[in-house]
Amino acid sequence: MFPEYRDQISLLKTQDAHFARLFDRHNQLDQEIHNMEAGILRGTSMEIERLKKEKLQLKDQLYVILRKTQA
Repeated sequence: MFPEYRDQISLLKTQDAHFARLFDRHNQLDQEIHNMEAGILRGTSMEIERLKKEKLQLKDQLYVILRKTQA
């Protein structure tokens, strides 16, 4: 996610607790969605869709923070 911001993400994860929480939740959702789609975890298509929407909202929030803090 956002390879062009890799260094900035690393810095923000250590200096901004809010950003770190959003980033961790995004990654958690990504893994959960992957596991549901792979059949490792149970989940309906509606649950998966809800998780994908939440993940997208987090990604949007992360992007806004990255743009605001861009040097």
